[in-house]
Amino acid sequence: VQLVESGGGLVQPGGSLRLSCAASGFTFSSYGMRWYRQAPGKERELVAFITSAGGSTNYADSVKGRFTISRDNAKNTVYLQMNSLKPEDTAVYYCNVRRVRDYWGQGTQVTVSS
Repeated sequence: VQLVESGGGLVQPGGSLRLSCAASGFTFSSYGMRWYRQAPGKERELVAFITSAGGSTNYADSVKGRFTISRDNAKNTVYLQMNSLKPEDTAVYYCNVRRVRDYWGQGTQVTVSS
């Protein structure tokens, strides 16, 4: 299993970023996918989840209405569209799949600062 995140960077408050996670080594369309984040000095927290076919999603209260998780099963890729970014969204964002155990990507840094 390999998960490779991309799309992070430095953005001003109120800005947008789109994260991508390219997956390989398993049948992507059979598994729900998650985005987590971890800010300095804090525990890793679940940000968003999407079911295997993309028909259902859920979000942490802190990002509802601002973030959107989606997936393209033809491209084995899951996305996280982040709008109206706030300084408190600053964190390393990780892609995750749960198959017997958790698999993680290397993470992508998102920094929201003026």
